[in-house]
Amino acid sequence: MSDSEILVVEDEPLILLEIETALEEAGFSVLSSRSAEDALSAFNAKPEKFKALITDIRLGPGKSGWDLARLVREASPTMPVIYVSGDSAIHWSAEGVPNSVMIPKPFFMPQVITALATLLNGQPPASL
Repeated sequence: MSDSEILVVEDEPLILLEIETALEEAGFSVLSSRSAEDALSAFNAKPEKFKALITDIRLGPGKSGWDLARLVREASPTMPVIYVSGDSAIHWSAEGVPNSVMIPKPFFMPQVITALATLLNGQPPASL
């Protein structure tokens, strides 16, 4: 298994745990964060470590999931991005980064796993 990770950002602890557990059970390594700022710090420290971002939109005070995805994409333009949100899906076409996926809450974890696999399989091969 590669040492790359999925960066998961969700401010609701139970939802974060559910996503993290499901991804790990599907064979992914996960780094979880409850704020965009903490996630961005981890990402900026070693951007090549991450192969995808899954983020809620509303993350409390500070940056939103929209902001986080844009900043991540500045450093990694092809990074797969999945948004999960209970009320912000209607803004996805205007606020979301290109070639991302929006999954409205409530969702089933197979939706997230399928979206992640689809985006990762569409990635160009990493240069050696």
